[in-house]
Amino acid sequence: MSDATPGEPITADDDLEALRKLQEAFVRLKAEMGKIIVGQHGVLEELLIAIFARGHCLLIGVPGLAKTLMIHTLADALNLSYNRIQFTPDLMPSDITGTEVIQEDKATGIRQFKFLRGPIFANIVLADEINRTPPKTQAALLEAMQERQVTVGGERHRLPDPFFVLATQNPIEQEGTYPLPEAQLDRFMLNIRVDYPSEEEELEVVRLTTSVKKPTVEKLLTSADILGMQELVRKVPAAEHVARYAVRLTRRTRRDQEEGPSFIRDYVSWGAGPRASQYLVLAAKARAALHGRTHVAIDDVRAVAGPVLRHRIITNFNAEAEGLKPDDIVTRLIKSTPVDEHEAEQSGKLPKIFRSAHIG
Repeated sequence: MSDATPGEPITADDDLEALRKLQEAFVRLKAEMGKIIVGQHGVLEELLIAIFARGHCLLIGVPGLAKTLMIHTLADALNLSYNRIQFTPDLMPSDITGTEVIQEDKATGIRQFKFLRGPIFANIVLADEINRTPPKTQAALLEAMQERQVTVGGERHRLPDPFFVLATQNPIEQEGTYPLPEAQLDRFMLNIRVDYPSEEEELEVVRLTTSVKKPTVEKLLTSADILGMQELVRKVPAAEHVARYAVRLTRRTRRDQEEGPSFIRDYVSWGAGPRASQYLVLAAKARAALHGRTHVAIDDVRAVAGPVLRHRIITNFNAEAEGLKPDDIVTRLIKSTPVDEHEAEQSGKLPKIFRSAHIG
């Protein structure tokens, strides 16, 4: 769990300048995206958190909320290559990763295999309706996400860097689909909810999409810029009590933990694993950096708790009967989890993990 350890303080002039540039890029990206995408500021911030934390995202929303347009526009603004894969029940792994074909050299007459790259060879890959394709094809995509390479014909092919998979799912139509198993959902850093726009935002959408005007976005960054900013994010220090708070949130989602609240045992079948603790701290680091801060605060962890934990908490029948969703569980956890050692001691909820070391 090296990603969750506190980093060295950002004090070097070069790092501070890079942090300023990242904050400025965040402001400019929001402005450029606003030319085409109306509202959805929280969704955009969570997408950028995942990108600068080197993670992958799952976007959940009903059709017509501009998920595809948002990702394509973001790729343009970041100056990254982009491919969209429309997942269907007949899609095969080779349709994603690529395949080997026999080609003949006309000069020599020698035949040899040549690898033809699939659409996964792009900086940003939109996996549209990932739950519409069989597990074999899903596994090929998820392997590429984890390893950042594909193996075809016994030969490894590295994917471009940076590399992000942004997958979408339609929550209202599940007939004939192949839901991702929980172990595969855990590969996604964030689960981002895309909600309906407000009335004024929807009116603006109608104005923009029914006129002749076609706005374009400015290309703001390069691949090298993004790779440097990803490294900067990992340098942002997370104090001991912040990292422990993230671990505490994760551990309290598990019903077999002594320090877990009673509502977890009542409504949760399975809680989040250690990867959630890592992603809570990494996402909090990215959020702090995007807002120009040189350290991670508890509020950063709380802000990213929903998208990090909602797909890692499996509710049971009791929760379903009472209409409770994973987001409701996360909200309760945040309200009931003490922030620091003093508050924990006063509330009588100090977990055992905190009794072995002093929190600075």
